[in-house]
Amino acid sequence: MEKKRLVLVGNGMAGVRTIEEILKINADAYHITIFGEESYPNYNRIQLSNVLQGDMTVEQMILNEWDWYKENNIDLHTGDPVVHIDTNNKIVFSEKGNKVHYDQLILATGSRSFILPVPGADKDGVTGFRDIQDCEKMINVSRSHKNAVVIGGGLLGLEAAKGLVHLGMNVHVVHLMPHLMERQLDPTASNMLRRELEEQGIKFLLEKQTVEILGDQKVKGLKFKDGSEIEADLVVMAVGIQANSKLAKDAGVTVNRGIVVNDFMETSVDSVYAVGECAEHREITYGMVAPLYEQAKVLAEHLCEKGTKPYEGSVVGTQLKVAGIDLYSAGEILEDASTKSIIIHNEFEGIYKKILIRNNRIVGIVLYGDTKDSTKLFRMLMEKEDISGKTSSAILGLSNGEQESQSVAAMPDSELICGCNGVTKGTIVEAIKGQGLTSVDEVSSCTNAGRSCGRCKSLVSDILAFTLGDEFDQTAQKKALCGCTSLSRDEVVLEIKEKGLNSIKEVMYVLDWKNEEGCSKCRPALNYYLGMIYPEGYQDDRDSRLVNEKLHANIQKDGTYSVVPRMYGGVTTAEDLKKIAEVAEKYHVPLVKITGGQRIALLGVKREDLTSVWEELGMPSGYAYGKTLRTVKTCVGSQFCRFGTQDSMGLGIELEKKFERLDTPHKFKMGVSGCPRNCAESGIKDVGIVGIDGAWEIYVGGNGGTDLRGGDLLCTVSTKDEVMKIVGAYIQYYRETANYLERTSYWIERIGLETVQSVVADKALVNTLNERLDRTLTRYNEPWKEAIENKQIREKYYQSHSLSLK
Repeated sequence: MEKKRLVLVGNGMAGVRTIEEILKINADAYHITIFGEESYPNYNRIQLSNVLQGDMTVEQMILNEWDWYKENNIDLHTGDPVVHIDTNNKIVFSEKGNKVHYDQLILATGSRSFILPVPGADKDGVTGFRDIQDCEKMINVSRSHKNAVVIGGGLLGLEAAKGLVHLGMNVHVVHLMPHLMERQLDPTASNMLRRELEEQGIKFLLEKQTVEILGDQKVKGLKFKDGSEIEADLVVMAVGIQANSKLAKDAGVTVNRGIVVNDFMETSVDSVYAVGECAEHREITYGMVAPLYEQAKVLAEHLCEKGTKPYEGSVVGTQLKVAGIDLYSAGEILEDASTKSIIIHNEFEGIYKKILIRNNRIVGIVLYGDTKDSTKLFRMLMEKEDISGKTSSAILGLSNGEQESQSVAAMPDSELICGCNGVTKGTIVEAIKGQGLTSVDEVSSCTNAGRSCGRCKSLVSDILAFTLGDEFDQTAQKKALCGCTSLSRDEVVLEIKEKGLNSIKEVMYVLDWKNEEGCSKCRPALNYYLGMIYPEGYQDDRDSRLVNEKLHANIQKDGTYSVVPRMYGGVTTAEDLKKIAEVAEKYHVPLVKITGGQRIALLGVKREDLTSVWEELGMPSGYAYGKTLRTVKTCVGSQFCRFGTQDSMGLGIELEKKFERLDTPHKFKMGVSGCPRNCAESGIKDVGIVGIDGAWEIYVGGNGGTDLRGGDLLCTVSTKDEVMKIVGAYIQYYRETANYLERTSYWIERIGLETVQSVVADKALVNTLNERLDRTLTRYNEPWKEAIENKQIREKYYQSHSLSLK
């Protein structure tokens, strides 16, 4: 029997959660096609503020990697939004010309930032804060400009403002109302929040109404209704969201504030459904993740013809965490004549709690500085629990460790622990007992608790401790390699060494992997660890590489690719420049750009042209996509510069030629400057080398990205040979002790500079590390060249990954 065809328009959290729920109920029910406007797999939009603040990378936000779509036989079209729906013939048409028939259609088109309709709102430098592209825009502006204004003092605006402060910008928050987050916080909590954020560097302009954005083509400032002005290079609009409903409206679907749906998420058109921020249910649209996941579950059960209760709407709690500030709010926030309140206000410790009560039932919650009791209080609010027999201390909870344990014991199984994913205490306890779970990571992987915002993980840990009792091992609360195993990175490496495991399949089998095929997180990590442990004998598993490494190019947001050939030390020749020009002209490359790493990038190359472009260039790959040495940036040094004290170009080229292609836990960049003027920016590289009179200074652990970190002085040496030895030992020690996907800036803070200095001061250990490194380097060939020369390999790569590259 042929499967029904299900098309999902929108690759975001609500839509893909619906697909996940369908796959749980009946994986064979539908042939599934997903269209996404962005060129990314499904990612956790809640964590955008963490990316902006430098606490998380884009890769860490991904909820479902490319391989997940492939494993579930989903046809994925990223960077290809649907532009028209023919509801009569049940066909969707995409921007890139794809035409797909459907039996059932889900619209999960999400929302967009509301841009104030003021003069100048279309200027360069005005952005919303809804997706990765918005984050990238803010990060790029922060590199060359300093003044940012965020319009909107709500949840999203404050998280954006903190991220911009972290990026080094001078930030003002403009808010129309006299208090921040006035829909979630009362004036007392709002003032506490404002004072705390001011201490962290954010400035506030309250009761200000923007009437114009100043500047010519680019933003220069803002003008307010009272006639005052402020300078600005970047304006972030965070005043609200609007449902993306135009596609539905054009297709004849009933639209109001959003796409109107009933209690089973059905629209006014047969076989068309809507879920998430684009949907309007009982005249309400939701922007928080918890109700969107509730909608997804109802819709999935309805589509699988499984008896389901209707969706009747949601009461949501709001939680904010900015730089250590915990807030929680639900229900009513302001007293009236019919309410009584329990209030704790401890200014010294920065804690404020207010519980509003009407007719012996909680109707409102405001928590600042201590939100441990939020889930319990929210349950009491939702269940309209009679609290007439409870004391205020019993309602607000207790604080010491023993009492916390008792509090977990007193929780009913119906207590909601993870509001984002609707996971109760009973579900978690059942999973712990039934599946032998021993860590928070395992619980999260099994139940989804903590998978979204992550703020419930401490409570999950308490439930683990309560459920396991004496069997609970605090040391087991390490970070597992991934959800497929309870083992940490160090335990996996130790098991590989002790048991002599030499393939990914063998590791997974012997170490009892829960998912026998692994996942997109553990397979690349295992491939790296095996190659690091067996420098000469291990056969690299190209199918376990990250997708950009497989294709030897970086995918761009429009679905094309960037090709970046190697230029040792930033030095090139007329011959190579001619090759690049000829290839760019022949393949109609839309942009040729000098990169920050002193190379030339061909941007906008079509997927089908990749191997031909590499073949005709005949140049080694610059590995702009790889977890390896990217570049060695150099100045012209003593060969040409009148200030140069050392031959920076010569050393840079020697370093790059030695270490190119070497697999490392994360991308790795170097810089070599011929004098302390440091034109190669050596102070913010993974390894930076600065020439001084008669010597070289070696700096390590620098990072020029969103989480800016200056390098630490590792040591000073006299000769190039010493530089090569110390750098080789340093890289090998990093390779052997870092977690996969851990940058040197995080690694060196974790293990300590003094530890690394003691390693490179031990001459015998330096020699040993270099010997292991040299053995590793002997096994490297150019995999891009093999792919070019071997048509079967090339076709296998492209065919096996065509799904994720549409």
